[in-house]
Amino acid sequence: MAEFREWAEIQAYATEHGLQVIGVDEAGRGPLCGPVVAGAALLGTPNIIEGLACSKTLSPKKRDVLVLRIQEHARASAVAQATVEEIDRLNILQASLLAMWRAVDLVVQQAGLRPEQCLIAVDGNKLPKWPYKAIAVVKGDTKIPAISAGSILAKVARDEWCKAHALQYPEYEFDVHMGYPTARHMALLIQHGATQVHRKSFRPVREALERAQQDLSF
Repeated sequence: MAEFREWAEIQAYATEHGLQVIGVDEAGRGPLCGPVVAGAALLGTPNIIEGLACSKTLSPKKRDVLVLRIQEHARASAVAQATVEEIDRLNILQASLLAMWRAVDLVVQQAGLRPEQCLIAVDGNKLPKWPYKAIAVVKGDTKIPAISAGSILAKVARDEWCKAHALQYPEYEFDVHMGYPTARHMALLIQHGATQVHRKSFRPVREALERAQQDLSF
């Protein structure tokens, strides 16, 4: 399949071949805890949702507004995840691809499409080994509206996970650092050890568990 870098090129290819473009992106590859979350969206033609952009460039308030607009106006949209256990078993890249696959499957089902009717636009440079015709678009969340929508859906869902688990584990301040390995999170990890929602395959978490085991042995 030809390489595309711009939205106009992708639109033209999809129109020529009678394909529906579904965008997908993930959030939460870098944090030390929690699931990696993927969002996928099939937008209307023409797309009437204004303000779609890379989720990282938007304020939390703007993201919340856009999530509601996506859910209202997109032809189909979905969020899916890969769990901490899957991340530790598969590795973070494969778990991210798995979450994206799950999100895309949900959108395809919602829209009543068959895989051969779809063109999946994936943010980044890796593709899952799935039954869909797909393209990887580096920085796609800044170029492809459907990927931007997926990015926003994933980011908001991931942040909601952090807020909810900050109530369960208040001493870790998940709602402050959102699970990322900030200096504060690292200090709290050293102070309190790792929780069940931390990713044991990530070095800082693994080291925290090893320290706790050493402390028990004395």
